[in-house]
Parts: sequence; structure tokens; C-alpha cells
Amino acid sequence: MKISLINAGKRFNRDWIFRELNQEFISGTAYAITGPNGSGKSTLLQAIGGAIIMSEGSAKYTIGNTNVPEKEIEVDKAFQYISIAAPYLELIEEMTLLEMLEFHSQFKPLLSNTTIPDIISTIGLKTAANKQIRFYSSGMKQRVKLAQAIFSDVPCVLLDEPCTNLDAVGIELYHQLIRDYGNNRLIIVSSNDPQEYSFCKEKISITDFKS
Repeated sequence: MKISLINAGKRFNRDWIFRELNQEFISGTAYAITGPNGSGKSTLLQAIGGAIIMSEGSAKYTIGNTNVPEKEIEVDKAFQYISIAAPYLELIEEMTLLEMLEFHSQFKPLLSNTTIPDIISTIGLKTAANKQIRFYSSGMKQRVKLAQAIFSDVPCVLLDEPCTNLDAVGIELYHQLIRDYGNNRLIIVSSNDPQEYSFCKEKISITDFKS
């Protein structure tokens, strides 16, 4: 998959979050969007994912590989090819983990050769599979958010501050998930913490695109 931002800009009222951004994001590469707190990293990530409308410029989404001719994806259908994990996205806390992953898989199929019990075991929540998510700790909830994004069968995974609320064991799990399931996918991490994006080959500082 390839996502191309063309003269992209986003503003709130009179303040530009980013402007005149031209960038291609290509499958098989991990990218980091860096910058201080409040600089607009999450806004840019959501713009890349098509979740918010840009104030100027455009985004182009294409899919294809050496065996399949490149095809442009309509902007309003790009979400079908993208998953995201972010602190501000809520889980369905009345559901158990098992119920929620089954529900989620109806909208975003899971990676081939993975099952929900395997996913639950991989993220270390086997004993809590039938517990309502509202009883989970913040770290457990973050593991669920990561699983929901990484195990979705999509070519692009967006990760906004992915280690939020994770302890050392959880952070190692995050990196293991990236190693095991990140190959040949387009991964974009929004963070100002190097431990969250240390594996990224390309880094983009949002402060370079301030008006």
C-alpha cells in the first residue's frame, strides 16, 4: 500500500497544525512522526488515515504489488485498509475480550492463520478472556488496542503513542508484535518517545511543516 500526501495542511481556526507537507508512505517501511507534546502528531496521523478532513491539499491511497497492478482507493474507503491503535480510541468495555475481538473481526478480518484464542494468548490475557473489559487495568486495555490494530488483516497500521500505560513487559510485547507481524506492512508511529519508534527507518518531524 502507498499513501501520498500532496501539499497537505490542517488548521484549527487560524492556527496551522502542519502545512505544505508532501510525503509518501510505502508498505514495507516503518515511519515515525515525531515532535513535542501538543505539536499535532495525532492530528497528522488521523489525516493520514483519512479520519479527519484536511484544510488544504489531498491524500491519495493506492494498493498493489509486483503481481497486482497498482489501483487507487477511494478516500472514503481507505479505512478498510487501515487499522489504528490510539489512547483516545475507546474499547467496548461492556464486552469481554473474547466478545470484543469476535465483534471486531466482523468489520476487520483477522490475519490469516491466526485465531482469537491465539491472539488472546499472545498478548498475555488468556486468564482474563471472559472478563468484561471495564474491569481491565489501563495496561491490559492498551494490549487489547494493540492487538485489535496489529492482528487486523490490513496493509497499513497506525500507532499513536503505542506504549501508553504499558510496563516493561508490555513494551517488550509491543516490539515482539512488530517483529512478528510488521513485515511487509506500512507502519506509522506517532510519538515523542524513542522506545516507541526505535525500529522505524524513516522519521518525520512535524515541526518541519509548521506554517
